[in-house]
Amino acid sequence: QVQLVESGGGSVQAGGSLRLSCAASGRILSINIMGWYRQAPGKQRELVATVTSGGGTNYAESVKGRFTISRDNAKNMVALQMDSLKPEDTAVYYCNANRVRTTTDWRERSYWGQGTQVTVSS
Repeated sequence: QVQLVESGGGSVQAGGSLRLSCAASGRILSINIMGWYRQAPGKQRELVATVTSGGGTNYAESVKGRFTISRDNAKNMVALQMDSLKPEDTAVYYCNANRVRTTTDWRERSYWGQGTQVTVSS
């Protein structure tokens, strides 16, 4: 019903920057919250940043001041600008669309992208 496609991952040296993008498609009426999560090897998936349809943002403490999340409601897109990257930022990054309403389902659902690898070398 709803597909999330991520792009922009890759490899970078510590101190560098990357920009992740995610586009949601399908019979979407509204998406309340869009965000990014990450999962490093051997660790649980954790929140990186979220943004509401109204523009309210939330960041993990570990990325505050370095990452910036933004959103285009009209295009159902969310981006994550990652600056001053550190080796500990290495993970698979997942796009999430939460509390999604579509034309075919009255219930609000959550959807995930397939993930994109970010590798930061020291």
